[in-house]
Amino acid sequence: MKGNKRLTIVIKLGSSSIVDEKTREPLLSVVTLIVETAVKLRQDGHRVVIVSSGAIAVGLRRMGVGKKPKYLPTIQALAAVGQCRLIALWDSLFAHLQQPIAQILLTRNDIADRTQYRNAQNTFTELLNMGVIPIVNENDTLAVSEIKFGDNDTLSAITAGMVQADYLFLMTDVDCLYDKNPRTHADAQPIKVVEDISSLAADVSTSGSALGTGGMSTKIVAARLATSAGVTTVITRSSNPGNILDIVRHDQAVVQTEADSAQDRSLSSSLSSLHFECLPKPPLHTRFLPDLDPIRDRSFWLLHGLAAHGTIYIDEGAHRALISKAGLLPAGIVDVEGKFAQQEAVRIVVVLAGVSRPDPATSTPSAQPPLANSTSRSSSPQISDRFDKSKPVLVEVGRALVNYSAKEIARIKGLQSTEILGVLGYADSDYVALRSNVSLMKRERTSRPVTPSPAGGN
Repeated sequence: MKGNKRLTIVIKLGSSSIVDEKTREPLLSVVTLIVETAVKLRQDGHRVVIVSSGAIAVGLRRMGVGKKPKYLPTIQALAAVGQCRLIALWDSLFAHLQQPIAQILLTRNDIADRTQYRNAQNTFTELLNMGVIPIVNENDTLAVSEIKFGDNDTLSAITAGMVQADYLFLMTDVDCLYDKNPRTHADAQPIKVVEDISSLAADVSTSGSALGTGGMSTKIVAARLATSAGVTTVITRSSNPGNILDIVRHDQAVVQTEADSAQDRSLSSSLSSLHFECLPKPPLHTRFLPDLDPIRDRSFWLLHGLAAHGTIYIDEGAHRALISKAGLLPAGIVDVEGKFAQQEAVRIVVVLAGVSRPDPATSTPSAQPPLANSTSRSSSPQISDRFDKSKPVLVEVGRALVNYSAKEIARIKGLQSTEILGVLGYADSDYVALRSNVSLMKRERTSRPVTPSPAGGN
C-alpha cells in the first residue's frame, strides 16, 4: 500500500503449524500459504522474518522414528537431519516466487557476548535491507539446557526485539485468547486487546503439541517480552496465514484514515466514524499493545539476551538508587545466591520487608521471569494478596553484569566501598555493578484487557 510506513514483521510458526503431528508430513497447504503471505507483505514494502520450528519433527520422519526420543544426542542428531530438509522446503517454495531467503540458527551463547549480539543484529539488518527473508530457528544440534532459549516463542520475541520489529505474530491452533477454554465452554469470550498482561485473565490450558515445546502460556511470556521492547504482539490462527496480511493492511488503513481525517478538519466526527465503519473488519485475533516507553538496545540485551547465573538481593534503598540512575554499591546488598564470576549476568531481587504488598509508587511489581526457561527458585517470586508480614517479599526487578564474583560479593555485602580494599586486598571498582550494566524491568500498566470500539480499528 503506497504511502504507508514500511514495517518489520516477525512471524513465529510452531512445529504443529507446519508438520502433521501424527504423520510428520509437512503441511504443504499451510506452508505454501505462509510463503504467499510473506511475499505479499514484501510486495507491500514490509520486511519479514520467519521463526520456524520443525527441524526435529522433520528429522523424525526422514529417519523413520515413530516417537521423539529422550536421549539428547539422538534428538540433536535428528535436528541436524531435519534442519537440512526444513530449510530446503522453505527455499524451494520461496524460489517459485523469486524470493531469496537466509538461514539463521541461534543459541543463547551466540548472543551472550555483546559483540556477537551486535553482529547478529547487523546480519539481520543487512539481510532485510537486501530484501531477503531470514528463516530463524534455535540451533538444536548444539543447544543444551544451559544455552537454550527454552522454546521458539521466546526465541521469536528476542528476535523481534533484536530487529526492533513493529509486529510479532505468534501463530497457534486457536483464533485468539479466550477467558475460558473454548473447547469445553460454549460461553467462552474472546480477549481481543490486552494492555496489561499482569492482569490478564485468560485460559492457558492449551499445551504444546507432541512435536513442540511451547503452549499458550509460553506465548504470553513471549508477548510480555516483545511488548516491553515496543513490539505489537498478535496471537492468531496458524491454519489461515492470510490473517497476518489482513491484520496488517487493516491497521494501515486505520492509520491512513485517521491521518486523512486529521488533515481534512472539515470532516464531521460522524462522517469520520462512518469511514472507520466502512473498513473491513480484521480477522479474530488477540493483540498485545506495545509499551509506550520500550526497552531497547543494550538494556534489552541485558534483560533478555543473557542467562542469569545467580541472584543478588538488595534493599529498598539500593533499588531506589538504581531507579535514580545510580550504580549498585555493596552497602545496599543483603545477600547473594549462586555461583558466578566477574562480568556475568545476575538477577537483581529487591527485599521488601514488613509490608503487605509492594508500594507501586516506589517499587516494581512482581513480574514473570523475562525468560521462559529460568529455573532458579529465587527467580521472580509471586506475591500473594495475603502473607506473613514477618517474612520479606522478594521481587525480581532487573538484571546486571557484575564487577565481582559471587564469593567476593558475599564478603563485601553491606559494606562501604572504602572497605572493599581492606576485605578483599584489592578493589576493582567501588560498584558491584555500574549503572550502565544494570537494566530494570518495566513497571506493569494498570489498565485491564479491553475490547476496542469499532472506531478504534483494532
